[in-house]
Amino acid sequence: MSQDNIPEVQTEQQDLNEILRIRREKLAKLIEEGANPYEITKFNKTHSSVQVLQQYVDHAEGEEYQPQIVSVAGRMTSRRIMGKASFCHILDGDGSLQLYVKRDEVGDETYQRFKSWDIGDIIGGEGEVFRTHMGEISVKLHSVTLLSKSLLPLPEKFHGLKDVETRYRQRYVDLIANPEVKRTFVLRSGIIKAIREYLDNLGFLEVETPILNTIAGGANARPFVTHHNTLDIDMYMRIATELHLKRLIVGGFERVYEIGRQFRNEGMDLRHNPEFTTIELYQAYTDFHGMMDIARGLFCHCADKVLGTRLLPYGDVTIDLDNWSSLSMIQAVLKYTGVDFNALNAEQAVELCAQKGIQLAAGKQTWGNALYEMFDAFVEKQLVQPTFIYDYPVEVSPLAKKKPTDPRLTERFEFFINCSEMGNAFSELNDPIDQYERFAAQVAAKAQGDDEAHAMDTDFITALQYGMPPTGGLGIGIDRMVMLFTNNQSIRDVLLFPTMKPLD
Repeated sequence: MSQDNIPEVQTEQQDLNEILRIRREKLAKLIEEGANPYEITKFNKTHSSVQVLQQYVDHAEGEEYQPQIVSVAGRMTSRRIMGKASFCHILDGDGSLQLYVKRDEVGDETYQRFKSWDIGDIIGGEGEVFRTHMGEISVKLHSVTLLSKSLLPLPEKFHGLKDVETRYRQRYVDLIANPEVKRTFVLRSGIIKAIREYLDNLGFLEVETPILNTIAGGANARPFVTHHNTLDIDMYMRIATELHLKRLIVGGFERVYEIGRQFRNEGMDLRHNPEFTTIELYQAYTDFHGMMDIARGLFCHCADKVLGTRLLPYGDVTIDLDNWSSLSMIQAVLKYTGVDFNALNAEQAVELCAQKGIQLAAGKQTWGNALYEMFDAFVEKQLVQPTFIYDYPVEVSPLAKKKPTDPRLTERFEFFINCSEMGNAFSELNDPIDQYERFAAQVAAKAQGDDEAHAMDTDFITALQYGMPPTGGLGIGIDRMVMLFTNNQSIRDVLLFPTMKPLD
């Protein structure tokens, strides 16, 4: 930092300290006068800002009418004092509303107090709805009360809160300063509601499964570890809900889903946060083709319900949810790289990866891993419009059924939108012997240094031995779905409180 900047920073801090001092003095004066706003426990709010604006009806000049009396409350965001009368705007849960405060209406003592209140204070008032000469629907107050004192100032009016770090750390201020941020989270709630509606109408049952587990299973990921004092055992925050939900299929539930938080002790970037929200669903007597239908239908239903359109603007492109395509992984790699993996053996495939700058880790130098890494490096970034990629290698799909006509592959798909994986689905493996062997292979990979390899889950093997019907399963990342629907480029913009490194 240059010396030229230091006085400016100091001045800003001095200004803030002065504001804090003045506002605390105002609070002390209110307490001394017996008007402590923090002692108020309730305010009878009858209308939101939107209700006031929507319910107002203009009346003809000279027409006899009964004025609409409303009680409103919110945070004061602006104010114009004009001698014996003032205008201010409040922000409530729905939007903004103008209030007209006149000394002759509220009384001189109350009016003088109102003039001493600060931007950011939360106020409530009762009055008559009218339209000003400028045409703005407003409330002419008969009474006004300070409900909570703001001791810290809001961000500067014309610039708002733009610093990204501050926005994420102080989301409460971000929501006040940036109305479009609040809209994102209203839409997020609507999307989750629409997901439930779609699946409930298909006969699925919503369930809850444990977050703390003795085995981190259901995905290849590094877990968070904690310790249970009473049992004196290490436990893991769940990395997926899959294995518990499939136990329920074994137990006789034929259609189940869970919306919940997952926790993975991995990297952070624009698409990854250590804790995130998914939906996983499982349906007996169907396969991964049935899951394709549900994935497509779910996205279209949510778009229709929440946005009213299937054309989604995202960055520089428009995503068309009526335009889905499908490719096998081998077809996709051939299309975008010109390499036909069907013509390669394992040694040739591994050598090709090395030539392309892809180094396969020890224990992963196989045909299937080479195919997957080629796809990851060169194909995923090409998949802009909704695309199903199916027939994944068995090495990266320890919980999916093998493809009957090619045991190197599995009946698995992922679907991609705007170069990002949005969901993952299988024809679920229900052969306990095959499942045991794949878990054993994962355990061997972990022993060779693969921290994300799957652990052995003997109880899940036991469950499969009782018999699980043919089942299709699907998992969708809700955060990425919300990013798409709200045109946000970072996962932090769709999480109310994203994970942040402490400032100290």
